[in-house]
Amino acid sequence: TVEQEPLSHTGGQPKTVIHMTGNPFRVALMTLVRGVQSRDFLLLCGSFFICGATTTGLVGTHLIPMSHEHGIPEVTAANMLALIGIFDLFGTMASGWLSDRYNNRWLLFWYYGLRGLSLIFLPYAYGTGLFGLGLFVVFYGLDWVATVPPTVRLAADLFGKRNVGTVYAWIFAAHQLGAATAAFGAGALRTWLGDYQVSFMLAGGLALLAAGMVLRIGHDPHGDFLAVQPADTAISAAD
Repeated sequence: TVEQEPLSHTGGQPKTVIHMTGNPFRVALMTLVRGVQSRDFLLLCGSFFICGATTTGLVGTHLIPMSHEHGIPEVTAANMLALIGIFDLFGTMASGWLSDRYNNRWLLFWYYGLRGLSLIFLPYAYGTGLFGLGLFVVFYGLDWVATVPPTVRLAADLFGKRNVGTVYAWIFAAHQLGAATAAFGAGALRTWLGDYQVSFMLAGGLALLAAGMVLRIGHDPHGDFLAVQPADTAISAAD
């Protein structure tokens, strides 16, 4: 479809904007096909794959059994997970505020970097008693979903606000794929090696990798790349 933005939005003559319309399944698939041709889209998907692997997939699934192996009762370990969720509420709200005011790439760099260090620290925290575990719960909890606001903001800035719903849906699909991979992979490594230490150390390393990936995300918008219809369709609509 062809639309004209109001004069107040463009400061002059109305601006013609062409948006992809039609079958929603086709639109979603075309967004993916065009998105994978963009390095920025792949970096967002890759970093969010790691986000899912290092949160829902690893900690959400394996924190309780790992804690139980270190002599912590399951109910106490579940309370730790609940406290992580409470700190997550504050961390996510603060992240939303920060993402409107600061460079979202650097925010993600710090979020993934601190998460990676927290995961590497956790296997050793069990030997430090309440202080070490409490430190992990606070820092990791503040970071749990803090990555979402800057990721959504970057998707909107790079691919356009009208495309952000579909683009972020694919980015979040990568997140869930990462979660599933880590949930299975950490369990498989636990069965093979006899403990969770390697799984959490690897996850920490992946989070540090994600911290480097997000700094490579570009600044040039790709909105037209995703939204413009084929030329013949656009001409037909304009007529």
